[in-house]
Amino acid sequence: MRIAVYLAHPRADSFNRALFDAVVDELRTRAVEVVPHDLYAEGFDPMSAAVETDTVHGTRSGDELVRQHQNELADLDALIFVHPNWWGMPPAILTGWVQRVLTPAVAYKLDDASGRPIGLLRLRRALVLNTSDTTIERERDVFGDPLHQIWAACVLPYVGVDDVRRTVFRMVTDSADETRAAWLREARELAAALVTDG
Repeated sequence: MRIAVYLAHPRADSFNRALFDAVVDELRTRAVEVVPHDLYAEGFDPMSAAVETDTVHGTRSGDELVRQHQNELADLDALIFVHPNWWGMPPAILTGWVQRVLTPAVAYKLDDASGRPIGLLRLRRALVLNTSDTTIERERDVFGDPLHQIWAACVLPYVGVDDVRRTVFRMVTDSADETRAAWLREARELAAALVTDG
């Protein structure tokens, strides 16, 4: 099994980084081929070039790192994303990754008759781990959980992922060490389940 894990947080000492490290380590203990990507450390450029916005022909990027990420997609069995909730969105670097990597002719095509997306990737599972300082009640009742909409309704089904799992660790900023340790154990369990389920 081959799983890519993407981290979108600029600080090496962040709890997001700890989640990323725990997930990668857990997958490796299960003999999974892990493809880890710290997008900030790699210097991933989130800005699309004009030629990349040709949604009709699906023009390939001239950016070598973007092409590497696109080429990796074909052999993946699952994706894991680790990122904070910033203004109800993923960090810009991850939004740019979605827009530059999950492109037409690489991750999906549109059905000629209906215009509906058809996923081109073999992977069907994804896990999204988020951190937040917003209460679950406010997230649900005031904001409508926009990250759920982004991942589970918009992005991942568009490329053919029908098993989208998401967990939010909240309230992170003032959390105790024991709480964070429990969250890291939970993240490991969620990563393991992505491997063992089905």
